[in-house]
Amino acid sequence: MNDQQKKQQNSGARDQEIRAALDQHWAASDASDFETEHRIYHEEAVLEYPQSGERFRGRCNIQNQRASQPSQKRFTVQRILGDGDLWVTEFVLTYDGKPSYTVSIMEFTGEKVARETQYFADPFVAPAFRAQWVERIDK
Repeated sequence: MNDQQKKQQNSGARDQEIRAALDQHWAASDASDFETEHRIYHEEAVLEYPQSGERFRGRCNIQNQRASQPSQKRFTVQRILGDGDLWVTEFVLTYDGKPSYTVSIMEFTGEKVARETQYFADPFVAPAFRAQWVERIDK
């Protein structure tokens, strides 16, 4: 096996490990298991919510703000895409029964998340004028 093949094999194994960690992270998020949910982050990780203008520095602060959320939360992962150091998860985050369509962009350093950015979008009623071109998505 040449060096390029070894590098690809190592990269594939790392991607599988990261994907498994992401699956565990989102399952723990849905179960409100805050300890397991936050194992994926570096101690000095940064989380940003651009829509609210908030930045959380450090795994402890990220975990504490999520654990203090008074709403009942549910996470439904739609898909996870990525490789190497950049991974994107699309999911529906439901707060007290109200869905928010969410995208999480995670940047890894080694096996842990160094930076995450999350974007949130509320559902809206589609305008009638587009109906002739639309295929409805089941929710």
